[in-house]
Amino acid sequence: MTEPPTVPPENTPPTVPQLDVRAAQPPSAATPSTGGFTDRPPGYPSALVWLRAGILRDWRGVLGAFVATWFYLPIALLMAFWGGLGFAVIGLFAGGAGIDDQMPHVLRDAPVIGTLVEAFLTRSGGVLGGVAGFVIGFLVGFLSVLVAPWLGVVGEPLALLSGLIGTVIAAALIGVLYTLYRVLLEPRLLVISGARQPSRREYARLRPVLDECARRLGLPSVPRLLMEDDPVLSNARTYARHVVVTTAVLTEPDDEVAALLSHELVHWRTGDEITSAFVRGVGLPLTLAHALPTWLMRTFPHPATNFVVFVFFWPVLLTMRYVVLPLHARDVRAAEYRADLGAALTGHVDGLRRILERRLSFETGRSGWDEAVCATHPPHELRLDALERASWAAAPAGVGAPVTVDRLFNDPGPVGSRRTWLVVGAFVLAGCLGTSVLGVVQWAFFRPQAAIDGYFSALADRDSEAALGYLTDQGGGRDTALLAQLLRGDGYEPPTDVEISSVERDGDSATATVAYRLGDARQTTTLSLRREDEATAGLFHGWRVSGGPTPFNAAIADPGVRLNGVELPVASEGTPLVLLPGLYTATGPSSALSETPGATVLVGPGDSAATLQLAPVLKPAAIEAVEARVREWLDECAKQTVAAPPGCPFRSYSGSAQKVTWKILEYPKLALELTGPSSAQVTTPYESQGRVQVSGTTTYFGTSSPFTDEDAFRVAGVATADGDGVAFRAATN
Repeated sequence: MTEPPTVPPENTPPTVPQLDVRAAQPPSAATPSTGGFTDRPPGYPSALVWLRAGILRDWRGVLGAFVATWFYLPIALLMAFWGGLGFAVIGLFAGGAGIDDQMPHVLRDAPVIGTLVEAFLTRSGGVLGGVAGFVIGFLVGFLSVLVAPWLGVVGEPLALLSGLIGTVIAAALIGVLYTLYRVLLEPRLLVISGARQPSRREYARLRPVLDECARRLGLPSVPRLLMEDDPVLSNARTYARHVVVTTAVLTEPDDEVAALLSHELVHWRTGDEITSAFVRGVGLPLTLAHALPTWLMRTFPHPATNFVVFVFFWPVLLTMRYVVLPLHARDVRAAEYRADLGAALTGHVDGLRRILERRLSFETGRSGWDEAVCATHPPHELRLDALERASWAAAPAGVGAPVTVDRLFNDPGPVGSRRTWLVVGAFVLAGCLGTSVLGVVQWAFFRPQAAIDGYFSALADRDSEAALGYLTDQGGGRDTALLAQLLRGDGYEPPTDVEISSVERDGDSATATVAYRLGDARQTTTLSLRREDEATAGLFHGWRVSGGPTPFNAAIADPGVRLNGVELPVASEGTPLVLLPGLYTATGPSSALSETPGATVLVGPGDSAATLQLAPVLKPAAIEAVEARVREWLDECAKQTVAAPPGCPFRSYSGSAQKVTWKILEYPKLALELTGPSSAQVTTPYESQGRVQVSGTTTYFGTSSPFTDEDAFRVAGVATADGDGVAFRAATN
């Protein structure tokens, strides 16, 4: 059995560092309040270290305030309630109306069991449906509020991580600003709450005790002392820079006053108010929303008032009661145990014990959530038990090393240890390096400039699939296979000397001014770009050039039209033809009758349409060939010995002509007009008519007489290509 520690005589003070206590007088005109961070506790080299120590202590309370406020838990509870209520009503009527009809026939037809189950479902189906509906509706409403703000970044880990980091930074910033507000304006806030400067008698009564307690705790300075007029309750409260003591303390014995002030000095030295202020600051919106109903219920303590307030503010009240307060109360209770050690270190255990025993008689039971979980102070009996287990050096039973002033105030704990900071620093360094690498990748490959460079590079490589990948409209429903052949064909020239002169970005859209050379001309165009909704590798959002390939509005009716050596499909039906930026060489069909001069098609980036006009022309040799065919035809007509050779352009109008002979005196001059690549309309201008001579005899009243006439004639018809030659077909009269 372990021997209890040896306790020195009661009046023997503990061994503590002997430090001078700073002389302090009541605030007056001669000794004005310095204010600001100069009133911080000793042991902190700077105000930043002081604030950091208090802020990092209660991670559970900070986490609870952060989740409850920044993930909208009160709204989630509200939506969960109404969702559950709505689904419950639906389930109540749906279950009561026909849940028994859904029972399998095998079970329904089973003897005894089927009747029992059917009767049970008929009478309880509505209740079961209502319960199930409430549970489903509650979960749907609750989760919808939690998930809705993140729906835009589902499947994008980097965006999700960035959103979470931004939320954490915003919460921490508000928490720090609120903490600074509480610290800097603490004197005025305390005055508003009813605290005042101590009188000369009060100061003379309390200040020597405060200085002595500080000396025993090794504190070279003390907080500013304020009074609160309460002659009944003996109490003291510690803030960041002040200790507020009620006037009832003045009537207490010195050792009880010393125990009380030692307790408060530990609170002040360890910065417990900083911790509480930061927790309230992180959840500031929720804290402000909770302040109104609590003020109403405290100011108007009536059951009716409490009911009305609860009806309107129940989501906020429940969130604070079941999430924030339980998590923060754990650190606050630990701080109370820690502060009690201050009385042990200063040798005033008996005084603190009497205070706790006196208050123990007024303590109610710890039943219920509020008293058992949310209470900020431990039960007085447990605090007394902790004092009994503490040795004179304040070492808890079973602990090898006693708790000293140095361990009480300078133990960094798990949050402030060197190992923790090394781990945190390693994570921060890794995060910075990773962010830098991701930033470089984003800058190099996922900027608007990168999309434009990639687009023109794909054109230079004649890679139509890669080029289409940089467009928002990638040519769906169009002949992209033919487009790939056109880019690889002879005669294609991509844009060269591409230079991006400027890029202006507006959110998810951008506008770029691009100069390039196409053919022999230097041109400038403006390209619009859109940021991709889908993330590459779940991390990066690339850019695409707005629009798609350029429609090719070429009305090709005849076969043989080629673009870059690739024959184009005939007719305007079927899949539309599209082109990518560049220069294309077009050639048309050729025949014995006509030829089509080549043409170029220039398609610039961003062009809405590309057109091609191919005009076939007569071959010089084709005119001579047609004239030769016409002469052959006329010679055949002249060989006939009838007055009206069938299908020929001339005839004799003598009534009884016999022994007719024809002679071509002059062949007509022909005019040809192409009606297609392989056909032409043949006509004879008036001034170029041919001349023919007809000879023969006529019989009149039994007498024959010779005649000779001359006449002009014209030739009309159609000339067509016939393989390597031409053919002529005269027009019928």
